[in-house]
Formats: sequence, structure tokens, C-alpha cells
Amino acid sequence: MNEKIFQTLKSAETEDWLDLHVVRPLCYYCARGFALLHIHPNTVTILSMIVGAASCVFFAHGSWYYEGAAGLLLNVVAVVLLCIADILDCTDGQLARMTGQKSRLGRILDGVAGFTWFVPIYLALVWRFYHHHSLEFGLFGIEDTPQNVLIATVVVFAIGLYSGIAGLAGQQRLADYYIQAHLFFLKGEKGSELDNSAKQQELYDQMSWKGHVGEKIFQGSYVGYTKKQEARTPEFQRLIATLQQKYGHDIPQDVREMFHRHSLPLMLWNGLLTFNFRSFWLFLFCLIDVPVANFLFEIVVMGLLTCYVNRRHEAFCKKITQAVEAL
Repeated sequence: MNEKIFQTLKSAETEDWLDLHVVRPLCYYCARGFALLHIHPNTVTILSMIVGAASCVFFAHGSWYYEGAAGLLLNVVAVVLLCIADILDCTDGQLARMTGQKSRLGRILDGVAGFTWFVPIYLALVWRFYHHHSLEFGLFGIEDTPQNVLIATVVVFAIGLYSGIAGLAGQQRLADYYIQAHLFFLKGEKGSELDNSAKQQELYDQMSWKGHVGEKIFQGSYVGYTKKQEARTPEFQRLIATLQQKYGHDIPQDVREMFHRHSLPLMLWNGLLTFNFRSFWLFLFCLIDVPVANFLFEIVVMGLLTCYVNRRHEAFCKKITQAVEAL
């Protein structure tokens, strides 16, 4: 990889193959273009939110089985728009590192961008099921009556809601946290964005509503975001607390290397919880006209993967904490 491109990455260790060899180089040249136009990274993030959310209009249509070639084309447009949104979402970080325009608001916006895409998309998929459901009804032998359609749509809405909140949101939130934890031990505090809820709450309390309404609302949501990350990682929190108590901010290199040895192999599995892998299945299920299957895939398969990553990470954090306490 070009050294200039590499310098705009958080770390090659936290990127999957597709991002490292295709997406990130493309984002680098997009970032250069935005830099020449003096466009702020936060503006790029907001643009990614708009483009990603707009894809829901096209995801709401049935694909080939229900709407023929026109439907297939509309779904392809949806896929392209969501991919563009992801490229823009990756570009904003590289642009910020390239131009030195990092900001707390940028970090918060980056964290919520994906949710801004998927809330309207998931609602669009429920709407799509309401109008196009003969494949699912045929599979389960359900009679296509108005009453059955209404009941089934309510059930699909509940499944989609759980998939979005407990699935997508929780899984990506945890994956992001593990990336930042890996970077913290690899590059130190300045090389990561490992935030804690206490500090974020303090920033929120100090922020005035006057003239900062939007930023304060985002900051408040980010406090909740970090609290949920910490709630899923008690052993990691214990490790951080032990290290701070024993070493302050000067964590020994051997401890950093110990964490890195355990964390690096897990980054491969953790990467499956991010955009590329999960979106492949969303695209596939939509193109073959069974988008509800995406909700079930997210709950079951991605849920099991998340549990695996979480358990392995907590286990090695506990092991390292015990080793540090024994020193």
C-alpha cells in the first residue's frame, strides 16, 4: 500500500482485506479531493448519512421476483447508494487525519452514521414485506388474507426492531469499542479514540445548551453509547482500572505487547461485525427477495459471532489483569 494512504489509516491491523486493498485507497483519493475543496470531515459524515438514509427508498421495492427487471435495478441502486455512504463514512476519518481536523463532534457523528442509515432501511424492509410477502407465506403455508398480512407485518416489525437494537446497534457498538481498545494498546491514548462514559458525562455537564443544542444532544447520546460499551466489557474495564491504578498513563511495553498478542487474532473475527460482511448478506437477501431473512441472520448468526468475540476478549482481559496483579 502507498505510504501516504497508510498514514491516513488508524491501523492496517484493524482493517479487513476489502477495506485495506479497495475501500481505503479509494477513500484516500476522495479525501484528497475534499481537502482541495476545503470541505470539513464532519460535512462528509453528514453527506454519508443523507446518502445512506436515501437508499431506503430503493430498498423498499421488491426485487426480480416481485417487480421484475425494474425492481432488480432499484435494489441495485440501493446497494450502490449504501456502498457510497460507507465510502464517504470511511473518507471522513482519513480526511480528518490528513488535514488534522479531528474533533469530538466528528467522533460522535462517525459513531452514529451507520445507525442513521439502517433505521430508515429497516423500516423500508418492513414496508416491503407488507407489500411483498408471497414467498414467505408460501414457505410457511400462510393464507394471504388482510388479517394475516397485518399480523405478519407486526411480527416482522418486532423482529426487525430487535434485530436493529440488540443486533446491529449492539454488535457494531461492541466491534468499534474493540477496535479502539486494540489501537489504545498498540498506539497509546493519542492513537486511539477509546472514550469512557465518566469523561463524556463530564463534557456533557459542562456544555451549555445555549448555542450548542445540536452538539449537546449528540454528546448526550454518546454518553449512553459509551456506557453500553462499558457494560458489555466488565473484564476489560477491570483491566484498565488495574493498569491505571498501578502504572497511571505509563503502561509498560510488555503489558501492551501481551494485550496485542491476544487482541490481534480477534480483529479478524471482530471485522466480521462491521459493515462489509453484514452488508453482503443484506444485499444478498434483498436481491433474492427475502429481506426478512436478514433480520434473522443478524439475530442468530451475527449474535453468536458477537458472543464469541465478546467472550474471548473478556477471557484474555481477565488473564492479563491477573498477570498484572501478580507482578
